[in-house]
Amino acid sequence: MSWQDNYQVWQQQPTMIPYIKHDLDAIANDDSAKKAAFSAPMSFGTAGMRGVMGPGIGQMNVYTVRQATEGVARYLDTLDDATKQQGVAISFDSRYHSREFAHEAAHVLGAHHIPSFVFDDMRPTPELSFAVRHLHTAMGIMITASHNPKQYNGFKIYGPDGGQMPPKASDMITDFVRSAKDVFAIAVADEQALRANKTLQIIGENVDQPYLQNVESVTINHDLVQSVGKTMKLIYTPLHGTGKVIGERALRGAGFQNFTMVPEQAIADPEFPTVPFPNPEFAQAFDMAIALGKKEGADLLVATDPDADRLGAAVRQPDGEYQLLTGNQIASILLAYILKARKQAGQLPANGRVVKSIVSTELATKIAAAYGVEMKNVLTGFKFIAEQIHEYETSGDHTFLFGFEESYGYLIKPFVRDKDAIQSTVLLAEVAADYKQRGMTLYDGIEELYATYGYFAEKTTFEEFPGVDGADQMAHLMSEFRENAPKSFADSKIETVEDFSTSTKTEADGTTSTIDLPQSNVLKYWLSDGTWICIRPSGTEPKVKFYIGTSDQTDAAAQKRLAGYETALKQYVDSVK
Repeated sequence: MSWQDNYQVWQQQPTMIPYIKHDLDAIANDDSAKKAAFSAPMSFGTAGMRGVMGPGIGQMNVYTVRQATEGVARYLDTLDDATKQQGVAISFDSRYHSREFAHEAAHVLGAHHIPSFVFDDMRPTPELSFAVRHLHTAMGIMITASHNPKQYNGFKIYGPDGGQMPPKASDMITDFVRSAKDVFAIAVADEQALRANKTLQIIGENVDQPYLQNVESVTINHDLVQSVGKTMKLIYTPLHGTGKVIGERALRGAGFQNFTMVPEQAIADPEFPTVPFPNPEFAQAFDMAIALGKKEGADLLVATDPDADRLGAAVRQPDGEYQLLTGNQIASILLAYILKARKQAGQLPANGRVVKSIVSTELATKIAAAYGVEMKNVLTGFKFIAEQIHEYETSGDHTFLFGFEESYGYLIKPFVRDKDAIQSTVLLAEVAADYKQRGMTLYDGIEELYATYGYFAEKTTFEEFPGVDGADQMAHLMSEFRENAPKSFADSKIETVEDFSTSTKTEADGTTSTIDLPQSNVLKYWLSDGTWICIRPSGTEPKVKFYIGTSDQTDAAAQKRLAGYETALKQYVDSVK
């Protein structure tokens, strides 16, 4: 049907939820808004779905959440009854409609006689991953749009191992979602009836406590935390999100007592009123933490995004100003601390492995190699790190030591199978205490790593492609990179091209080999000076992302080289858009 027809179908529904009917009426004379909302259904992929909230088949609302859950339910209906009756764990963040969407999902599952275990209030994404494993449920659902602006919400699905669903299962769910075409015909059960027969159960402290007990195992040097952690001043901000529920408890449980939450940002507010974007990648997210940090003389500032799976940090410099750390820097210093501590304790396994995404820093690879530890590169998406953990535990061939993505996501202990900012906050505070004991800051620690392994510089940029034509424009750009590929960037020749869509690595002389990773719409170029450039469409937003990683003998030289490649890349993109 046309977008006009789809709009009329929604307008004519006699039982339309009143606030959605109000939103429909509000765009009655706005063809642009109607076209965006009713032209195509929401994309549902391996990570679920994410989009702007509003009426229509192409936006996040009660009806599209019911449709997504119907796909999950139909998938579970194909499994044996014992597996199906393990049920689904459900959590949600602080966004508008998140609690409502979580309970609507439980109502759809209940109509299929599938048990659900819904948190009593907002909880972090990593705790949802833990809940799936702890309660032994068949799946998990997380209602969140992570670090996106306030207009967004999302629906993420997790498998029985607590990781995001593997491709085969998620493809089946996607097919079932698409087969549930009439969103108004999806059956929903009554919540009180579900509660009465215990098909819907409320969870909370019974999961919080075991999760926090596991977080306590992240601490490596308890004596250090007890001696230095008591006095080291820490500022923590959950950026109006789920971290406030569990982050403070995790820090106190580890032994950190001298910390303060940014009071204005410890309010669970779906407007995210104090930040333009609730994303610890952006410097503005730290404005209030920096002001409070200067007032209280804090050594370390930590921010987690609304669903507490990403962590950013800033450290105080000798002049009293604060230096923000990149995701790659945080990951590198965490990794160096873990490996050094394990080696000193005689607990560094011979088969240890670190896992990172292909767009993350090569500094970590050098650090791992210095300790005789192998680095495994996987595609972007923490589910691929979770898959490696599962494989290691199943085969026993390797021991997982640490996993990370450059986009501020880290995992220390695999009792969670997604990036975990709560774990990371606890360990980063310990690393800061270690450097404080030595009269240094975390940034001094980064400089120490650079002096040892070389100065690394990375940057991520993007081009946005909004609107109904955005997907076609993104496809055109990727096609140009493949069919009219450049031979060099900034006078450095491209020596190797990795095209993950065909799992093919091509050298400058034309020889090819196979990449042992799943196929994905990603290109990566390796240049003659060791620099790499990677291009990939985002899986959750209408944008193409560009990653650059380089290194040199000094920070100034590395930054200069990075800037040159950024300019050259933009010039090429502008020429083919």
